[in-house]
This record gives sequence, C-alpha cells and structure tokens, in this order.
Amino acid sequence: MQVVATLSLKGGVGKTTVALGLAGAAQRHGVSTLVVDLDPQANATTALDPEPTTATVADVLDEPRRAVVERAIAPSAWGEGLDVLVGAEQTERHNHPDPGAAQLYRLDRALQRLAGELITDDSGGSEHTEERYRLVIVDCPPSLGQLTRSALSAADRAILVTDPTMFSVSGVQRAFDAVQTERERSNDRLQPLGVLVNRVRPRNTEHEFRISELRELFGPLVFNSVLPDRSAVQQAQGACLPIQAWDTPGAREISAVFTALLGRVLRSASRPAASA
Repeated sequence: MQVVATLSLKGGVGKTTVALGLAGAAQRHGVSTLVVDLDPQANATTALDPEPTTATVADVLDEPRRAVVERAIAPSAWGEGLDVLVGAEQTERHNHPDPGAAQLYRLDRALQRLAGELITDDSGGSEHTEERYRLVIVDCPPSLGQLTRSALSAADRAILVTDPTMFSVSGVQRAFDAVQTERERSNDRLQPLGVLVNRVRPRNTEHEFRISELRELFGPLVFNSVLPDRSAVQQAQGACLPIQAWDTPGAREISAVFTALLGRVLRSASRPAASA
C-alpha cells in the first residue's frame, strides 16, 4: 500500500484538484484507491460524492480503531475501485499547532488497519494477505498543523503542489522543509515525489519566469509536465465526475498529465527511500 500526500502550504493552488486527478487516473487504470480527505473544507469528499457514513475522518482521529475506520469509508460515486475516507468540518478540532507524538500517529495507525487483509481461498482453504488498497491519497489542508503533519507521518511520498505566481517559490520551500523535518522527526520512509505546477497558462511570460525560477531552485524535483489552466477542471468537479470522464481537448490534456503522475507514484513504490 503506497500512501501519497498532496501538500501545499499556500491556499488556492489546486491541491485538491491534484488529489482528485490522481484518484481518477488510478481508477481508470484499475488501481484500487482510497482518498483520505483531511482538509476540514472537505472539498474532495464533495467532489467524490460518497454514500452517507456513520463516521468521518474526525472520528477516526479521535479513535483509530478498525471499526471506526470502516464506518468512515464509503464508495465514491465515480465508480468501482475508488473509496473515500470522508472529510468533515469537525476535523478542524484535530488541527493543533503543536501536537504530541500520540496525536500525530493516529492517521498512520488507522491506515495500517487497512494495509492487508487475510483472505481464505475457498477451493483449497489456504490463506494469504491481500491488499485492499494499492494506493492511498491523502488530501491535506493548506496549513502546517496536526492534520498535515499527521499525513506526512503516514505517507511514503509527498506531492508538492504550487502555481506559477510570485509566492510559489516560498510556498514550495516551506512545504519541502516540512517534508524534510517530518522525515527526520517521525517518518524516515517519507520522500518528496516532486513539485507539480498547476494552472499554467501557455505563452504567459510571468508563468514561464516563475516555472524557470522553480526549476533553478529545485532542479529535477520539479516535474517536467505541468497542469494547464483549463475550464474543464471546474466543469468536471461541478458535475462530480473525474476529469478523465470529461470529453474535451482540455480535459484530455490534463488527464495525460495525471496518467504520467500515476506512473511516477507507482514506480516510486518499488524503490526504497533514500537514507537520511
């Protein structure tokens, strides 16, 4: 089970759009996926439109027992193979600025309850462990409190999301520093997967300058592919559909970027984390 956090410490850059786009790509390619909506705004939950649950991620962070986790998970309306650990406004009560170790590890403990299940083969009676989810995508809030740090304490990789504005460099640097700090402090398997630049307008001089600035500072950590600014994203989200199901040239262009991102995520699962 590969756990990936979508992270930005600057609001409004499309972090949830990236989480949803990656989830849609995973579903399209048959990768069993769980989206964990840690953002108290719960926009990912709204877009995925899951069935009603009797618990939310807020309850899971109160008590990360298997029974509570199961009550907080529901199938998304996007179809088979994509579930949601639903978000709620009440999750904000867990966003302490300086959490203790026990609070930080609650999400990790909850996800470990789902890491493998013992399956009995009816024909021969043999038992084996089967992955329920190959991929877990955690959508973080745009702040560095307990919720984001909990995600980083549970994650294998972090996708740093930004936009091509004058504040992008400082935002990415803060996010990168947060990943490095959490890796040293609580999770030595955590690595930054890369920096994904969102809402890029072609032939926009300011955007080109900011992307060059990011590449100069962060080198190969910045993905070669960027997400163009297309109205198809808002249209698909408004219809509670994956971008992969929105049949326009702009949607197909964006879908191709998410397919490439999914490939990078899955390849990273087979590589051991670099030593600190």
